[in-house]
Amino acid sequence: MKVTQAEFQNMKEEIVKDLISRLIDERGLTMEQAFDAVYTSRLFEKLNDPKTGLFFQSSGYVYSYLTEELYLI
Repeated sequence: MKVTQAEFQNMKEEIVKDLISRLIDERGLTMEQAFDAVYTSRLFEKLNDPKTGLFFQSSGYVYSYLTEELYLI
């Protein structure tokens, strides 16, 4: 399924918003810590690449990979 650049950007931003929110709510990170954790992660690099299809996944699915990467399991 093809998506436009704008659709890709919107889907990616929604996932990032959810990831940051969950890190704050569930893990007690500050907003700054949550932003830093997401935007400096290897997962974010993959999320930025539309070829991975990661932006099609649910934020819960993506969050599980992020917490694994950050050793927050």
